[in-house]
Amino acid sequence: MNTKLRKVVILVAVLNLGYFGVEFAVAVAIGSVSLFADSIDFLEDASVNLLIAIALGWSATSRARVGMALAGILLVPGLATLWTAWEKFMVPLPPAPLPLTLAGVGAMAINLLCAFMLAQFRSHSGSLTRAAFLSARNDVLANVAIIAAGFVTAYTLSVWPDLIVGLGIAAMNADAAREVWSAAREEHRTANS
Repeated sequence: MNTKLRKVVILVAVLNLGYFGVEFAVAVAIGSVSLFADSIDFLEDASVNLLIAIALGWSATSRARVGMALAGILLVPGLATLWTAWEKFMVPLPPAPLPLTLAGVGAMAINLLCAFMLAQFRSHSGSLTRAAFLSARNDVLANVAIIAAGFVTAYTLSVWPDLIVGLGIAAMNADAAREVWSAAREEHRTANS
């Protein structure tokens, strides 16, 4: 089971790293807060999945500690998003709607594939695989919101849909971090009793 899981999380890491580059380039080119937040999230997901692949053979206590560290890592995209949102608020130019929407569709396809691959392992190895699955699941929801922001931006030519979605992605990452932290703490307590 660990060999199959390791292969899946490495593939998920590679897919996330690849789409990070795509989405980050589009975010910079069109000035999108939501795509910037999501691209940083792709980079975070690649890191999380590589850590999972490394930690799979470790003891339950060590895996729980890595799970607690991953909870902290899940907060990083949210902090980066807040900074980007502040900058966008100071210079409120809307992103180009078509690239925003198309990048959101591509991100959703990658995240659906990753969530589907990870779903079968979400209860295996405790907080580590739970972190990976929750992250992929949340990313699909974020991508639906990005696509909607693209349509609303095309209609309104407003910066607000992109800003609101970017801040929503930050809030989802904070909630996922809380959930992973709780699961890792429980694992740690169980392993040490």
